[in-house]
Amino acid sequence: MWKLFFLLILTLHGLIHFFGFLKAFSLAEISQLTQEISKPLGIVWLLTMFLMFFVGILVINNKHWVWIPAFIAVVISQILIIVSWQDAKYGTIPNLIIFIFAIFSCATWNFSSQVEKEVGLLLAKSNQTDIPIVNEQMLSPLPTPVKRWLNHVGVIGKEEIQSAYYEQIGQMKLKPDQKAWSSAKIEQYVTVDAPGFLWKVDMKMNSFFNVAGRDKLQQGKALMTIKIGSLIPVVNVENNKKTNQSTMQRYLMELPWYPSAALSPYITWEEVDQNTAKATMNYQGITGIVTFYFDESGDVAKVSAMRYKDVNEDSKLVECIAEAKAYRDMDGIRIPVKMNVTWQMDEGPFTWYKLEVIKVKFNLN
Repeated sequence: MWKLFFLLILTLHGLIHFFGFLKAFSLAEISQLTQEISKPLGIVWLLTMFLMFFVGILVINNKHWVWIPAFIAVVISQILIIVSWQDAKYGTIPNLIIFIFAIFSCATWNFSSQVEKEVGLLLAKSNQTDIPIVNEQMLSPLPTPVKRWLNHVGVIGKEEIQSAYYEQIGQMKLKPDQKAWSSAKIEQYVTVDAPGFLWKVDMKMNSFFNVAGRDKLQQGKALMTIKIGSLIPVVNVENNKKTNQSTMQRYLMELPWYPSAALSPYITWEEVDQNTAKATMNYQGITGIVTFYFDESGDVAKVSAMRYKDVNEDSKLVECIAEAKAYRDMDGIRIPVKMNVTWQMDEGPFTWYKLEVIKVKFNLN
């Protein structure tokens, strides 16, 4: 919706600049323009029109650097308007709209650049050479349901997963009383030998604004940032004790996406019964515990953990459940590709996230 509105603004504003060119070269009678426009300025009016159209093309193609020509177009256009203020002053209104768009576009570009740097730092901590091949003997210390699961998903004879990349599409609800689901696109990077992840989301909030968010775990410390339009911060939590623990448990809950990480030395396993096992993760002084429930075939049916939903001083642990809804072989390993994530609230279950994994790449070397 906003793209159509913005493209209409650019088109109409660009055509108005074209009238300035026609006036300067006496190619048409433009009664609305009463002031004289020199031919050199007429050329500038024409070039500004093309610049407006160029911005529109970049918007259609989702180019993050569109803010650069947008700012240039606004500055030149506004100078032309000031020169012909009596006739063109109302052109300041579309320029203001384009300027606001450029600010938010610049914020999106800046946020994405920051995340790219953080991804590089995260992957730099991961060992991408001399990756061992998983064999039967490596699985022998594990509980029976965990061994059955790892055999079933195909880790035997494959490289241990030391890093991974995922693309997801999803539906989210931020509050239990929210009626409509918000669509989201997600990218996630994971490292295993130095356990961590970086999760980036772009969620469509309404027709005009998106919510950009980044959730990160690195060296046992969590960092969560959520911004409206990549500009206005609404959540910014760093190295909070509750967030660190909850984020580590999230890493452990997502183990089915990188199953050979079950062999990591910082994870210990305890068999509960033939279809259930408990994983305890100890890293950088933080402990997380997750219960894995397996079906008869060996797939992980669901995982459960007591996590902090919020990070307020009075926040309490709430059970978080992730249920696998579909499996598929991705990059040689069988993983859950559709999952629902639910908080077991006092007033009833709150399913806040439904996701689908659409692309996977293991060992990013």
